[in-house]
Amino acid sequence: MSERRFKGFGDKALPFLKALDFHQNREWFLENKDLFESHLKEPLGDLVEDMTERFAGAGLPFRGDRVKSQFRIKRDTRFAKDKSPYNRHLSALLSADGSKWTESGCFYVCIGLPGVRDCYAAVAWWQQKPELLLAMRKAIVEKPEEYRAMVKALKRNRLSLHDVDRLKRLPRGFDTDEADIAEALRNRHFVVRLDIEPDSITSPDLADRLFDFAVRAKPLIDWGKKIEKRVPA
Repeated sequence: MSERRFKGFGDKALPFLKALDFHQNREWFLENKDLFESHLKEPLGDLVEDMTERFAGAGLPFRGDRVKSQFRIKRDTRFAKDKSPYNRHLSALLSADGSKWTESGCFYVCIGLPGVRDCYAAVAWWQQKPELLLAMRKAIVEKPEEYRAMVKALKRNRLSLHDVDRLKRLPRGFDTDEADIAEALRNRHFVVRLDIEPDSITSPDLADRLFDFAVRAKPLIDWGKKIEKRVPA
């Protein structure tokens, strides 16, 4: 395996985001763009390339491009109440097809300010196409032992499904008296999350921790992939 690319984010990465949160104007950003590039954007590109190589070696279905996998720091404010021009975080997404607009399983990392967006990583089935989400819900009902085995495997790996954007009621056409199955059916997404200590992002060891997390999250991806294969293209 080639020499690791990722050397850590720059020591001015979080101070830059804090200052950007305060200034939020194009003039300030352009004056400090070199700082953004060297302490945030380029290191995140290195991290994407590093993780892509590690994931390939471990058989994990996540890959990305150092530029295309990153979400823009500039916000699209056309339909937003908040007209601030810049995000207070920088993030990237790796997926099976290398696209960051995937409907399949993905790996996501966000470098942000505590209390604003936070620093974290996630492995998820996120915003799946309706056919896949329906198939997942049917699989939970028809083969609950497989779903429960996945949850137990995650627990053994010190992970649990993250409650995010869950339906308040069971989706139409589904019914169950079992609490864990009802909870699962109300999921729109299936997510496990790793919180990242903001002070640790300057260390190259961050890549090791993210890789370990993704490996521990593999039961979730394997469960979804098995179902995905049965969904007509």
